[in-house]
Amino acid sequence: MLFNSYEFIFAFLPITFFIYFYLLHSRLITGAKSFLVFSSLFFYSWWNISYLPLILSSMLFNYTIGNSLNKQIKLSKKSILTFAILANLSLLGYFKYADFFIENFNFALNANLSLLHLVLPLAISFFTFQQIAYLVDSYRGKTAEYDFLNYALFVTFFPQLIAGPIVHHKDMMPQFASKWRLVKRYKNITLGIFIFSMGLFKKVVIADTFATWANNGFDRAEVLNVIEAWATSLSYTFQLYFDFSGYTDMAIGAALLFNIRLPINFNSPYKALNIQDFWRRWHITLSNFLRDYIYIPLGGSQRGNFKTYSNLMITFLLGGLWHGAGWTFIFWGFLHGLGLVVHRVWSSLGIKMHTWLAWLITFNFINISWIFFRAKEFDDAIKILKSMFFGELILPYQAIDKLPFLSSIKQGVVFFEINASRDGILWLIGAFIVVLALKNSSYYITHFKANKKTALVTYLFLLFSFMNLTKVSDFLYFNF
Repeated sequence: MLFNSYEFIFAFLPITFFIYFYLLHSRLITGAKSFLVFSSLFFYSWWNISYLPLILSSMLFNYTIGNSLNKQIKLSKKSILTFAILANLSLLGYFKYADFFIENFNFALNANLSLLHLVLPLAISFFTFQQIAYLVDSYRGKTAEYDFLNYALFVTFFPQLIAGPIVHHKDMMPQFASKWRLVKRYKNITLGIFIFSMGLFKKVVIADTFATWANNGFDRAEVLNVIEAWATSLSYTFQLYFDFSGYTDMAIGAALLFNIRLPINFNSPYKALNIQDFWRRWHITLSNFLRDYIYIPLGGSQRGNFKTYSNLMITFLLGGLWHGAGWTFIFWGFLHGLGLVVHRVWSSLGIKMHTWLAWLITFNFINISWIFFRAKEFDDAIKILKSMFFGELILPYQAIDKLPFLSSIKQGVVFFEINASRDGILWLIGAFIVVLALKNSSYYITHFKANKKTALVTYLFLLFSFMNLTKVSDFLYFNF
């Protein structure tokens, strides 16, 4: 069941909302929370019920271990924490990385071990990281002995369960325990519908439009000209942003209906002027996790430049591996780790750069690195990069008519290989305007006013979204 499906929008979400608040109105608080947990597990099981025991056992295991770390016990708490983290990572590794390691083992030793061909359980990366953070904080004495029902909501709450944001117990558990959030808040409802509609529009109207051109360029076209190659890379750059940003908006909007505020995950990341700034804006909850539970425990920036650079590289190599079991993801992580090292070295020199140049370098670095993130194999990435910088330059016939001095350049149908019309240029220009000139959706969470204007905008978002809801597509981060 996807956020952008008729089943979710017209059945699951409204039914869950009304039953939950009916139970609360009847003063059945425990029943209401239990129903929300049940609904979330039903939502999770919609794809494949066989993985329901997986999330249930993970939840029970980590809750038990977390509580034991909050008590005075005879066993070494560090040993318990180490065992629990290894158990979580082993579960994640088995499902997500087993075939990757088998493939590389076969390649390195010329072996012939059979692949397991396991189906990746939905959300395993997200709920595993979420609970590892809980365990580490329990070891550090930063958690209370939470009620199991509230903990179950923390892990399974359906708006953030499948693809984040990666929520932290200190942000979520007090909300589930707060009595203030157990009554309908009409401001939250109107704000939630507005944010949800914005996210739905981002996904089905913008992201899915760019998806067609990106898929054609990466997966179908054998040869691309310069303009087609740049259009392909930029299409994926914008597809990924509007897809994940749209999902996060829908998650935040759906959670607001239940008076729960999820953390902001995006803050106009394509406005970043350096790679460090980008990671403070892009997938913020993942950035915070990598910083707090990998980079800082490794020593952070406290042990000299070489150690700092090493810690950055390790953190982002692991961040790349978290996104997917493939060398292209690891190389993408390497590029971003290297980018952060170069940025630190440059900053230490004290040389200022013009704002426009800093943005241009940062955006193009991000755009090029996304090519490896998207490519199934290195050959696919090289195909795009080679065409971007060494491909044949072809201009549309209309350009020659208006600019005769370019007549020596070959003319043709520019977007033929990616099956895009001239409107593709307008879509790319429009996407740049949206991500660079318009306010981030997080702005409206704090500045929202329910009036005729916002009602009209919400209506238009939903209208255009439903008109384009002819083919329900997965969200990109479901693959991670």
